[in-house]
Amino acid sequence: MSSLEDDGDREMNPMSWGDGTDPAQVPEGVRAAFSRLAGPLGIRMLSGGLLHRSLHLRTDDSEYVLQRVSDVFAPEIQDNIAAVTRHLKQHGLETFELVPTDAGALSIELPDQGRWRLLTYLSGVRFERINKGPQAFSAGALVGRFHAALDDFDTPLAPMGIPFRNTPLYRERLRRAIAEHANHRHASVAQEAAAWIDDGFARLGPAPDVPERVIHGDLKLANLLFEGRESPACDRATALIDFDTLMRAPLWSEWGDAWRSWCGWIGEGDEDTRFDLGIFEASLRGFVEGYARPISRTETDSLVSGTERITLELCARFATDMLEESYFAWDESLYETAGEHNRARVRAQQALFEAISDCRRERGAILEEVTGR
Repeated sequence: MSSLEDDGDREMNPMSWGDGTDPAQVPEGVRAAFSRLAGPLGIRMLSGGLLHRSLHLRTDDSEYVLQRVSDVFAPEIQDNIAAVTRHLKQHGLETFELVPTDAGALSIELPDQGRWRLLTYLSGVRFERINKGPQAFSAGALVGRFHAALDDFDTPLAPMGIPFRNTPLYRERLRRAIAEHANHRHASVAQEAAAWIDDGFARLGPAPDVPERVIHGDLKLANLLFEGRESPACDRATALIDFDTLMRAPLWSEWGDAWRSWCGWIGEGDEDTRFDLGIFEASLRGFVEGYARPISRTETDSLVSGTERITLELCARFATDMLEESYFAWDESLYETAGEHNRARVRAQQALFEAISDCRRERGAILEEVTGR
């Protein structure tokens, strides 16, 4: 589910609602598939998603999120989402759910109009950045409850249709891009980045060999809902959204990306880039409390290098996109091309990696203390 505008946005901008009778907005085939959408509809665009087109719909008695799902994902991700949300609900977690078509399908394919799905709407507030410990603690606790609820989930998960968290593949793609784009204006930058990435992985050593879990896969803060905008409601995380990247992977992969996003502060210069140990510790304490069961020594140890590994992985992806000019979202107001934006992204992730590495000893000590290992 792509990121949602929240209830505060809705109240502050009531004119954002429009008439949903336009078939260019809600195709007639969608209305035919979901009879609950047959009557009058209020409609507004939802912001923040990079891949899906998302609409907030209001009927006489309910609210929904309607999405045109990106073609990069396999249709089977709907089965993953339905199975996991059903399991979460059975364990008492608040969650959105897929709404089946009248024929019982989890999505609908429309000729020339793509794949569409309907979700129940969750109220809540999103934030782009964690800025204090209590909010980080609550976010970590929510992730802990999510993982605890899925400890006994044994349903197979279908591949999502795109390679995701496949570090060897990303590194191979970068090597191939360098060979294929030798005359690119950023070729030398990419070569230097690739050598730096190789050195970083060499310093870290082989990836930790730990059991896989069901992970959310994209724990940027915008994929967590909070109770309200002001304190103390802003410090109460209520639900996770955007389950397209559900997969089985190590815990360090989940938290490596979350901590890179939550704790990494990228400044104008390298000296301004930092890793927030306060947010790191608070979110870890929240996770341990929310998970409420022992975490093995091997998993605890794997968390030390997880954020560095994911940062290197993302750097490889950006370096590849720098040469292929292929990244799906670049800021045209600041950069002339996708290549320039991705060059800046590479440099930012390099600086962040160094900041994360510089506090490795402190992170390890916090992990030891908080987990009791």
